[in-house]
Amino acid sequence: MSTGLRSARIARGWSQERLIREIEQYARQHLTDVASTASLRVYVSEWENGKRAISDRYAVILRALLGLTDGELRGGPLAAAPSMADGYDDLLSRIDSASSVSESMVKTFNDQTELLRTMDRQMGASGLVDQMTGHLGALEDALNFAVLPSTRRPVALALAGASTLAAWQAIDSGAVERAWRHYELAKRAARDAEAPMYLAHAMAEQAYVLCEAGRAPLGLELVRDAQRTLGQAGSPRLRAWLYAAEAELCAHAGMPDDCLRALDAAGASIPPGSEDRDPDMLSIFLNGSHLARWRGNILALLGDGDAVTSLYSALEVVDPTFVRAKAGLHADLVQAHLVRAEYDEANTHLRQARLLASRTSSVRQRRRVDLLSARL
Repeated sequence: MSTGLRSARIARGWSQERLIREIEQYARQHLTDVASTASLRVYVSEWENGKRAISDRYAVILRALLGLTDGELRGGPLAAAPSMADGYDDLLSRIDSASSVSESMVKTFNDQTELLRTMDRQMGASGLVDQMTGHLGALEDALNFAVLPSTRRPVALALAGASTLAAWQAIDSGAVERAWRHYELAKRAARDAEAPMYLAHAMAEQAYVLCEAGRAPLGLELVRDAQRTLGQAGSPRLRAWLYAAEAELCAHAGMPDDCLRALDAAGASIPPGSEDRDPDMLSIFLNGSHLARWRGNILALLGDGDAVTSLYSALEVVDPTFVRAKAGLHADLVQAHLVRAEYDEANTHLRQARLLASRTSSVRQRRRVDLLSARL
């Protein structure tokens, strides 16, 4: 039985008919031939009930639609990595190849990560699984056979950045175990690169996996450990980001006083001006407007009626290319209006949040929308 296919379909709230329509739409957009609608109905039922193996042709389509790796889709063990060639000659060939990784090649790796980040931000994570898997594989291979620190460090740094992006994409696709493994890879790479900023960032993002699994206090401990790991070595923008993450975890852990102290610390640490990207930590986007949105979300978690003001201010200036973030902002406004018993306004933002979550195929955002819907 392809439990991965069934679970991913259900997580998106798709019926089998909806999945069939999505397959047909994908085929039209990519000029790919698929079976008739009647045949697809049979295929989907048989795939999910273990009566038919998913062929490679349909696996490509389903991975792109559902944001799954091949092992997750087929519901079996992950495909084994190709075995390393036997013999010293082959080993030395790989080592020589890795030692020749140039500055320009590392830049190419980072440019690929940046492209995947942009595509993820605008279109969602589900269609990027194959590209991201291949990208991480190439980086890991380069690192595994790099011998000297001068070669290892830049590749490890590139891998740390790519792995945290892959982990967040996995969270968004509902693949939490894959996300956890990617964060562990990111932490190992950051330690190899001797990069405390990247290590602290991976630790703090990993805390969200714990929080969403119902272990907010443990996640809070991990965020605070990330702050200690960073110390005074990091940029002010990253420190502000870590304080804001601490505040959010405190809110989930039921610690309002600590939450407000962390929010004040975030506000005191954020650099002035409209610039939002940290030049030393490219995965961090945070300025005063972003922090206002984050503050509104956290105040709403605390049941503070003033959250609405911060959230509407953030909505006015949100970057339209941050589609998933905008979905989250509308969900924050639903929560904030519910605190004030303003149900018409909450319903308006709920519709927007649902629309944007569907546009990016975000399982994480859809789950949140469903939870908010149950409160209306």
